[in-house]
Amino acid sequence: MSNGTIAQVAHPGLFAANPVIIRGTGTPVVYLHGPFGQEWSGFLDDISEVHEVYAPAHPGSVDMSDLEHLDSLWDLILYYDDLFRALGLERFDLIGHSFGGMVAAEYAASFPDRVKKLVLIDAMGLWNDNHPVADHLLASSQARIAMRFHDAQSDVVLDHLKAPEDPAAAQEAHINQFMALASTSHFIHPIPERGLHKRLRRISAPTLVVWGAEDRLTPPAYADEFAALIGGARVELIKGAGHVPQLERREEATGLIGDFLA
Repeated sequence: MSNGTIAQVAHPGLFAANPVIIRGTGTPVVYLHGPFGQEWSGFLDDISEVHEVYAPAHPGSVDMSDLEHLDSLWDLILYYDDLFRALGLERFDLIGHSFGGMVAAEYAASFPDRVKKLVLIDAMGLWNDNHPVADHLLASSQARIAMRFHDAQSDVVLDHLKAPEDPAAAQEAHINQFMALASTSHFIHPIPERGLHKRLRRISAPTLVVWGAEDRLTPPAYADEFAALIGGARVELIKGAGHVPQLERREEATGLIGDFLA
């Protein structure tokens, strides 16, 4: 998973240490992952060539007992504010993917002075009855894969989904994904809508909304909805990509986001 340094960052609350992956030098960028677990990807390798990237794990995805202390989405936002301060981050660029995009948007709306630039990649957090978000939590593993990727048989996706050869490592990876899904379901089940649409107006950071044009989990219509609610936000659709454009179209996603953060 990691090509960077893993720092076990002590949290000032009643939480387990967060295994934050840190790599690169330059201005700080925080990356909040989606519902399928903490990650370090080739896309983050690209961003870390010119930035210092911090990739924490969502609370509960490593130690399920963390969820006992998170009763609401606001608790989660305060968790991250405490974590960022523990990392010594005062102002930083923030990238959020999927569920992490929902959290990133909530954070940028709650603490607008802390976020320099905001990138939302196929973000959850809004709901439109005409374009329902797919229920990935109750779907089978194969259905979940079909939701996430435009072409699940492409080499890049097959390589991403390849289980470790070691049986113990494969079992650990399976357990970790289950824990990640369970931890995020705490905040998005049955639908990923907690009133974010009322708060997006508070975001003052320049915002880039990136979306896979073939996203079957969170339909592309939500890209325009986010942009309409965030002043000055720009939308970029990536053709040939589903819910994870930074994987399926890494070069294009890196170019768009890298230029925006420059």
